Amino acid sequence: MRTLPAARPLLAVFFLLASTVAASAQRTPLPEEFLPPVIPWNGASRALVADPTDPWITPAERSGLKRTPSYDETVSYVKRLVDASPHLALISLGKSAELRDLWLIIATKTGSFTADALRESGKPTLFAQGGIHSGEIDGKDAGLMLLRDMTVRGTKSELLDGANFLFVPIFSVDGHERSSSYARINQRGPLEMGWRTNARNLNLNRDYAKADTREMQSMLRALDEWLPDLYVDLHVTDGADYQYDITFGFSGPSGWSADGATWMQQVLTPALNRDLAAQGHIPGPLIFTADAKDLSRGIVDFQASPRYSTGYGDARHIPTVLVENHSLKPYDQRVLGTYVLLESMLRTLAANSASLKSAIAKDRARRADPVPVAFGPREGAGRIDYLGIEPLSVRSEAAGAEVTSYAAKPVTLNVPHLKLDRPTATVPRAVAYWVPGAWDEIIERLQLHGIQGEIIEHPRTIEVEYYRLHEPKLEERSFEGHVRVSSQTKTETHTVVMPPGSFRVHTDQPLGTLATLLLEPAHGDSFFQWGFFHEILQRTEYFEMYAMAPLAEHMLAADEKLRTEFEVKLEGDSDFAGSPRARLHWLYERSPYFDERYLLYPVAREVR
Repeated sequence: MRTLPAARPLLAVFFLLASTVAASAQRTPLPEEFLPPVIPWNGASRALVADPTDPWITPAERSGLKRTPSYDETVSYVKRLVDASPHLALISLGKSAELRDLWLIIATKTGSFTADALRESGKPTLFAQGGIHSGEIDGKDAGLMLLRDMTVRGTKSELLDGANFLFVPIFSVDGHERSSSYARINQRGPLEMGWRTNARNLNLNRDYAKADTREMQSMLRALDEWLPDLYVDLHVTDGADYQYDITFGFSGPSGWSADGATWMQQVLTPALNRDLAAQGHIPGPLIFTADAKDLSRGIVDFQASPRYSTGYGDARHIPTVLVENHSLKPYDQRVLGTYVLLESMLRTLAANSASLKSAIAKDRARRADPVPVAFGPREGAGRIDYLGIEPLSVRSEAAGAEVTSYAAKPVTLNVPHLKLDRPTATVPRAVAYWVPGAWDEIIERLQLHGIQGEIIEHPRTIEVEYYRLHEPKLEERSFEGHVRVSSQTKTETHTVVMPPGSFRVHTDQPLGTLATLLLEPAHGDSFFQWGFFHEILQRTEYFEMYAMAPLAEHMLAADEKLRTEFEVKLEGDSDFAGSPRARLHWLYERSPYFDERYLLYPVAREVR
């Protein structure tokens, strides 16, 4: 008890430090104070904002589209909206790590709020999600406005006559609540915004294939259950300044869903560009500059892998659009552009339902052979008119160098359009894959994706192909909670007895291509490269030289071919010849005592 008074000076110091930090934070300028200047905008979509006296005004509109509501404020508004409309329902897809519900809003005039009812309606379904990066939250506030207008306000009620709408306002719900004015240094509004990663510091937009997070596991179940006709992932950019306020794109026809990609190119893209421009927005393609300092080097367009929404949708044949609003445009302009885009998508789906459903059916029926597992640049490059902002070179004393900034001076440049969508590596399509029951985590994740298979109850003898790893390489740093690995492989054929509990994944199914990508070690988003099979990289049995030396003498005496091979190795490799252990180890690897499963990838390919 006598020590309590002595603690008071320490507490005083603590509070003094805290107040000093707080005061320092108050002096830190907000992005608006140091970001490049903005070009004034006054598009026709401003008319979409509700009157301040409207009882259904959204929390963001009430702030003049300067702030975004908290999770609790958002859920409160949504529940009030759902209670007031017979065309809305609200379900939880699951809980986050911090036990927040991941809410899905169902908007439909079918009279029933089930996945079967939506499919039986014959109407196409749009599934939109906001806040996979919850600092990039434009989609949430745009979606709430649109839902309001489609239902209780009635100004857009006809949209539900031709299509159904599924909406997740906040995907990364825990990251959303790590809210601050200092979350994204390169983004102009809202005044406070959430964090890029979830409560475990994982990026949901890298998690589609590996499915580590609770949030993503819930989303994958939802996609498998509801099977939307179009999936849209709403983001805000990083990177260069340019004129576009809303950009969007998707995987192209060179990927795994050629017909869906062609439909998005030929039908969806022109409609979105037309409708956005009509409302005063400047739509454009996804902008990934080859060099922000030298725009003449062009724009890069790449085939996304299944860790991302667009690559995942491509692999499982759900047409998927990535939307990237421009971070340097004001928040109100970005939210209103997202509203116009979602409305345009619903109208386009309604008007072109038959052609979209036909494209999806063709993709799901296709059994590509071989299956592309890597993409690279096409030969030659096209050209594109790029609506940029002229970059400036500014001297930074802090950086000790010239840095790139921007003035509010629009420029139009005709630049190379580099497409990284040429298949550069493929694998023959297997009849099936066999996952031993010991790898239950892999089986569970395959099933989570909706991939169908058979778990055998009795042993089954079968001839299969295995991959033997050759010089596997672990990355030096962890990425998204994993130490990734890559390896060269050699194929071996074996007749084996598959034990009970093994999971046979046949590829003659709509998700056969996705199964191939997850299970082929050559693919960058395979479970192998994400590090789910590290156990096979370790040796667990060794030799003592007193035992191996006489066995080695016996082996060399009994096998003339082995002796010749050994002597050639000795003559050609002086380091090997001078190392007694290396010499014996070389022979040990060729003895029946060596572990035949060392570096053997345990997932087998059934090829006939």
